Amino acid sequence: MAGAASASCQTSLTAGLGARQTAHAATRKSLFNSTNHPPPARCPRRRPQHVVDLRSDTVTQPSAAMRGAMARAAVGDDDYGEDPTVNELQQMAARILGMEDALFVPTATMANLIAVMCHCQRRGAQLLLGAQAHMYVYEHGGAAQVAGVHSQALQDLPDGTLDLEQLELAIREAHGSRYHPRPELICLENTHSSAGGRALPLTYLQQVHLLAECYGLRVHMDGARLMNAAVAQGVDPAHIAQHCDSVSLCFSKGLGAPAGAVLAGRREFVAEAWRVRKLLGGGMRQAGVLAAAARIGLEQAEETLRRDHDNARHFAQGIKELNSPLCSVSLAAVETNMVMVEVKGLSPAELCTYLQAVSEEELAETGHAVSVLLFPWSERTVRAVWHCDVSARDTELALNKLSFVARKCQEKLGQGQGRSPRSTGEH
Repeated sequence: MAGAASASCQTSLTAGLGARQTAHAATRKSLFNSTNHPPPARCPRRRPQHVVDLRSDTVTQPSAAMRGAMARAAVGDDDYGEDPTVNELQQMAARILGMEDALFVPTATMANLIAVMCHCQRRGAQLLLGAQAHMYVYEHGGAAQVAGVHSQALQDLPDGTLDLEQLELAIREAHGSRYHPRPELICLENTHSSAGGRALPLTYLQQVHLLAECYGLRVHMDGARLMNAAVAQGVDPAHIAQHCDSVSLCFSKGLGAPAGAVLAGRREFVAEAWRVRKLLGGGMRQAGVLAAAARIGLEQAEETLRRDHDNARHFAQGIKELNSPLCSVSLAAVETNMVMVEVKGLSPAELCTYLQAVSEEELAETGHAVSVLLFPWSERTVRAVWHCDVSARDTELALNKLSFVARKCQEKLGQGQGRSPRSTGEH
């Protein structure tokens, strides 16, 4: 009897485990098929004649100049402060950002977390930021998990700003309260990725800083793409960063380096940031090989980013001129290297699949076999991001591919034959 009961229990447990695994797999499939924020499309296994990768500005390859600088870089132990290339980069970044000092770290996500931990040193403190901010959505809740800091998310406006009245109300409600977390930090993202790369207005930054000072709060800027904002607004980066107590800057996005970021601020802030970097495992040794590439990216930033912005604008203008009922853009929202394409009649994921695939029909009609990789960003939008590895010709090819796909999809929809152009390529 005991053996039978044990076997029955084991069978029940096995069945229950199998059911949970099936449910987990179904949930995972549902999540990854969701249009809320699906993973980026993978490159086709069967390589087409040409690939234009517009998923993100993180997909770049180090330039020949960067590889040469990395090979020649003078290095030392950065954990001891003895890597000359890292030290030069930190001084250069601090000067460009108008800050007293800067610290080289592996990633901008780490830079942002370090900033939170330095500004909010009491557990239960509160930071305020946008509900679509990268720090809130895409950095794994590090402020809560690691720093013990509560994030108060406010609604983002379409241009990436926060409503100043709502921001002050949130601060005032918690300020001096015995029940609310203590508000200590405001975090801004510039440029704002979820808003399509919008650059935050300088007057807005000034108003936020004044508001923070009134209530004794600090301001940190997630400036992963700060250089894009500076180029778009025609100002020095320091002119933007002057309205913040600290700022992060990423080297592996638009600047094209393989890795690295800096966190800049006052000298005593950076000294504390060094300790937190060590705590998080971000201390590196001969990091000059990475700093050398970052320096090249920083030196060439204006030329590189201006070209990216021009290409993005050309692409958006081309979509506007297509006048397709399937896709549209707001030219006023294209300020830097991002284009948000609104999709109708099919899902963003479907559009990305068709743009990625290569068909015999396309090759016959256009003479090109081009795979364009975009990112299905939301329920109705697709994101395209320009970077140093996308040329003007690549942009033209991507626009031609979009025109072809839109035309074929519209023909199929008009004929009632489904939504997909016939494809023979790998998806």
